[in-house]
Amino acid sequence: MSPPSDDPAAPRRAGVDPKLLEILVCPATHGTLEYDAAAGELISRKAGLAYPIRDGIPIMLVSEARQLRDVP
Repeated sequence: MSPPSDDPAAPRRAGVDPKLLEILVCPATHGTLEYDAAAGELISRKAGLAYPIRDGIPIMLVSEARQLRDVP
């Protein structure tokens, strides 16, 4: 067993159930989402938003989403 992380961001980087990712859509556009495991976010390119994942739970509120700087 590994020791607990001192990184305060570690809990928000918990994985998300792949089945859940298959059914989730962006609440703003109803478009698809990309999982960014390194950032612990679900990305909506169409909306230009990144939804946080906290303790393995996607926070699917536009008010909680981060605006993406560069939307390809």
